[in-house]
Amino acid sequence: MTLIGQRWFILSLLLINIFGTIYGFIWYGPQLQETPWYFLPLVPNSPTASLFFCIVLAAFLFGRNMPLVEALAAVTLLKYGVWAVVMILWAGAAGSVITLLDFMLIFSHLGMAVQGLLYAPFYKIKPWHLIIVAVWTLHNDVIDYVYGMHPWVKSTIMPNIEEIAYFTFWLSIASLLIVYYLHHTSEKRELPNRK
Repeated sequence: MTLIGQRWFILSLLLINIFGTIYGFIWYGPQLQETPWYFLPLVPNSPTASLFFCIVLAAFLFGRNMPLVEALAAVTLLKYGVWAVVMILWAGAAGSVITLLDFMLIFSHLGMAVQGLLYAPFYKIKPWHLIIVAVWTLHNDVIDYVYGMHPWVKSTIMPNIEEIAYFTFWLSIASLLIVYYLHHTSEKRELPNRK
């Protein structure tokens, strides 16, 4: 059994993601207070992605797969992990000061992007799961950039919001394709507790 398949490692990663998810929802608190109730499920992008992964990891501890949630977690972790890093660096290039908090966010979001892909050999995703995830993800992009519910970005890059929307759309497509490719090319492995 590889390191990432060890129960102690999965449990450790679950605890880290639980704390990260809680922090993420707190970080979104001010924006959520201004968000219409019917958009609330689609606004806190990163913590929702890590929440999906918490569910996946908890299921893994019981030797269970939840393929649709696995697909949601893998795609959204990659998408929003990369998105946050690019936005911080873009703002820095545009003149914003990159703070210690920003460096923490870069590190944690890179971790998000990587961890969902590491577990591709354990997923039981089927094409129809990714179709549903594509609908969810692209619908989220519409809500974010047509209805203005996107995560707050620094003022230095707000004038580029149309370019950010375009980048986000193609990042969604790339994330879906990468997860599909990795899932179908990685050597399959069994979960702990699975006979």
